[in-house]
Amino acid sequence: MAEIFPRWMNRLPRYLVTASAAFAALAVFVVGYAFSPAYTDVGYMPRQPIPFSHRLHAGELSMDCRYCHASVEISPSASLPPSRTCMNCHSLVSRDRAVLAPLRESVETGEPTRWIRVHRLPDYAYFDHSVHVAARLDCSDCHGNVAAMEEVRQVEPLSMRWCLDCHRDPPETAAVRSGPTDCTACHR
Repeated sequence: MAEIFPRWMNRLPRYLVTASAAFAALAVFVVGYAFSPAYTDVGYMPRQPIPFSHRLHAGELSMDCRYCHASVEISPSASLPPSRTCMNCHSLVSRDRAVLAPLRESVETGEPTRWIRVHRLPDYAYFDHSVHVAARLDCSDCHGNVAAMEEVRQVEPLSMRWCLDCHRDPPETAAVRSGPTDCTACHR
C-alpha cells in the first residue's frame, strides 16, 4: 500500500513538542525577567561623582528635600542641585575635604557636576513631580526612606502596576483618594 504522508511527518509531533517546550521556557524567562529587580531596577545604586550622604544631610541635619531639589513643587522634574547650592554650606563647612574637590572644580569652571540619575522612567511614561507633591505624597512614598540611606538607591519598581496600585489606593497622607487611571494620564 502506498504511503499517504511522507516519512518526515513521523517526526513532526516531536518537533512540535520541542518547539512548544522551548517557547514555554522562553515565556517563563521573559515574564520572570520582567518582574525581577534586574528589569525594574530595584536596588540600583550608581556610583556618584561625589559621595553625597543623604543620611547626613537629610537625616542627621534634617535638610528638606526641596533645598536641593528646588523645582520639585513647580516642575515635572525634581532637578538636581547646581554646585552653587552645595557651596552655600560647603564654603564654610568641610570646605577643604578631598572628596569635595570635584564640587569646588565645578564651581570654578562653571561645568555642572555630572550626577547620575537613580530613579528613571521610560521615555514613553510621563511623570510630573509637582502634581504628586501638591497631592501631599511624601518623597519616601516613592523613593523610600532616603534620610536613612548613605547613598540613594531605588527601592520601588516604578512599574506601571506599582503606579496604578498607588493611583487606585493612595497612602493615607495623600490629599486625594485616587489618581487618574486612564492611559493618557501617563502616556502622552
